[in-house]
Amino acid sequence: MRILVTGSRGQVVSSLVELSAARPDIHLIAVGRPALDLTDAASIRRAIAAANPDVVVSAAAYTAVDRAEDDRDTAYQVNVIGAANVAEAAAALHVPVIHISTDYVFSGNAKHPYGEDDEPQPRTVYGYTKLRGEHAVACANPRHFILRTSWVYSPFGANFVKTMLRLACERGTVQVVSDQWGNPTCALDLAAAILQVATHPARDHFGIYHVAGTGETNWAGFARYVFAASRAAGGPFAEVLDISSADFRTKAVRPANSRLSCDRFENAFGWRAPPWQASTDTVVQRILEADHKNLSQRTGV
Repeated sequence: MRILVTGSRGQVVSSLVELSAARPDIHLIAVGRPALDLTDAASIRRAIAAANPDVVVSAAAYTAVDRAEDDRDTAYQVNVIGAANVAEAAAALHVPVIHISTDYVFSGNAKHPYGEDDEPQPRTVYGYTKLRGEHAVACANPRHFILRTSWVYSPFGANFVKTMLRLACERGTVQVVSDQWGNPTCALDLAAAILQVATHPARDHFGIYHVAGTGETNWAGFARYVFAASRAAGGPFAEVLDISSADFRTKAVRPANSRLSCDRFENAFGWRAPPWQASTDTVVQRILEADHKNLSQRTGV
């Protein structure tokens, strides 16, 4: 199976590259800028047609949540127009598109985990453009899978786990908000879910699905677990001081509740993500091992 994924360096793309390398049945083609630029419709059509894939994974996006508040036009061009062009190019080849979306399409005010049928009410430019992107993808390609996820982390790129480990090397205490709840999601698990969809024998369950780590916590609880896992592995750790969202102002409002119900995905594709704690253990260990290797290479030890 030939799978084209948009982007070349993101957490999800890097995870798909790693997982597909162990799958002889999958030939993954990751294409980013300049060959595939989400602001250039012609480049999208050329790149996807040249790859002649069986499935297109629309993973590249404008994800700078705070910057989007002042850069609305670029966020819209990438997350709406670009996403639509990717879906349309896939439709021209009569192949499905798997589009990655976000918990930010919701307001975060609900008291329960959000289901796919709950009404989206984005409160940020990023969330608004991702929701409009969902609509554009659905209109451009009826053979679509829209996967909403949350709190993505991995051994790759920049993310919360890496930030916490870096801060633990710099200070003894770290302030983290404790009134925002969600499902930490390992990008490697999300990539596994994407491949589950792409290779599923009954690949006709088109629609919107939620895919996130199993279990919930708040950001402070997530940080504490990261530090505990790091400490157990001989890595850096710090004390976590709980603060409220009001104490940590950001330009874009973060959802108080990002919890996602993933039952529909499990029922359709027979797959559920591992507990977030287990995936966090793995990611922390890999980050520490990579840091030790990099340090040894720099010092010659």
